[in-house]
Amino acid sequence: MLRTEIEALRAKFFLKIYTLKRVAKNNKILIELIIYIMKKNILLTSLAIIGIAAAMPIAAGAQATCQKPEDRRISIVYENKVNAKQPARKSPKGMIMVGSGKDMRAIEPFSGTATSGHAYADVVNEYKRTFGNKVNVYCMPIPTAAAFYTPDAAKAWTRDEKVFINGLFEHLDDSVYCVDIYTPLAQHANEHIYSRTDHHWAPLAGYYAAQKLAQVAGVPFKDLSHYDTDTVHNYVGTMPMFSGDASLKKAPEDFIYYIPRDVQYTTTYINYKTKGLRVLSEAPAKQDKFFYHFNGTSAYCTFMGGDTKIVKVKTSTNNGRHILFIKDSYGNAVPGYLFYSFEEIHVIDSRYFTKNMKQYVKDNNITDIVLDNNVTHMGMKNIRANILRYLNQ
Repeated sequence: MLRTEIEALRAKFFLKIYTLKRVAKNNKILIELIIYIMKKNILLTSLAIIGIAAAMPIAAGAQATCQKPEDRRISIVYENKVNAKQPARKSPKGMIMVGSGKDMRAIEPFSGTATSGHAYADVVNEYKRTFGNKVNVYCMPIPTAAAFYTPDAAKAWTRDEKVFINGLFEHLDDSVYCVDIYTPLAQHANEHIYSRTDHHWAPLAGYYAAQKLAQVAGVPFKDLSHYDTDTVHNYVGTMPMFSGDASLKKAPEDFIYYIPRDVQYTTTYINYKTKGLRVLSEAPAKQDKFFYHFNGTSAYCTFMGGDTKIVKVKTSTNNGRHILFIKDSYGNAVPGYLFYSFEEIHVIDSRYFTKNMKQYVKDNNITDIVLDNNVTHMGMKNIRANILRYLNQ
């Protein structure tokens, strides 16, 4: 058999294997493949190809990009040019209150250090060890507003989130993908990427985070020209309550979010009934919308209606990539920008999950797992314990 003929057969076999994998997704693959091989009477070549195919960890096209050392460390030097000279004071509940009047902002201080993210990195590493080369695993620490909007007068009241993130990245195994969203957020800090009146970031920040994740994952990404815009006016979020400072209610803002326009998708929910952080029961799966229009304090619940649920989004992007997010409420703002990038998007909250993670990943043919808590939650023992427990519960 000529070398060119062997290469042609090799390519044909890979196509056959991948097609069967996408359609059957069960043990019938092996039976059909064996029949196909026997008909062609090319046993030795086939065995070699089957061996190579069996060793292929992730479906064709599902490999993330190769990372260089500089991709695994934040190097940008951020200078606050937004509100560095504004006055600051501490609220009755310990929040940093910046400025006054209609531009007033509340910020939650950060207490992490260069080593306090190591335990979270250990959890991420365990996920990579568990799923091996079958799944791409990403760690995407989400900065809080303190990283970009702490004025000079309040720098002693909070700690450097970049130092925390770099310490976490350094502790990750090389096989885990680092997703640095600190850098693009720093580059867009003069835009409305964090709420002034709520403890979350703004939807626009989720867009820049999703863009970076798509780049690392090696998938296509559509810019905001492919989205429709909706706005909740006179929005005041959670910070008047969290800060104990009612004056923030006099500084409303716009909550602006973006809805993908030229992609088809269906969203399926398994909703939990909870008491505090404890799941009491779960409802049958049902389809509903992904984006909700909330007014008032609940506007951030626009994405999937909140946290206490498992979410599965099936899109018209037919590329075999199935991504799973293990997140907190910050992470809710990211998946809605990835409908053009992944065939399926699964969302699990790091505080509410009753199934076995290994089985869930297998049953849903997950190719990519993203762990994306905010930096404060990454330093919390209970969050880490939850995520680790999900592997074996």
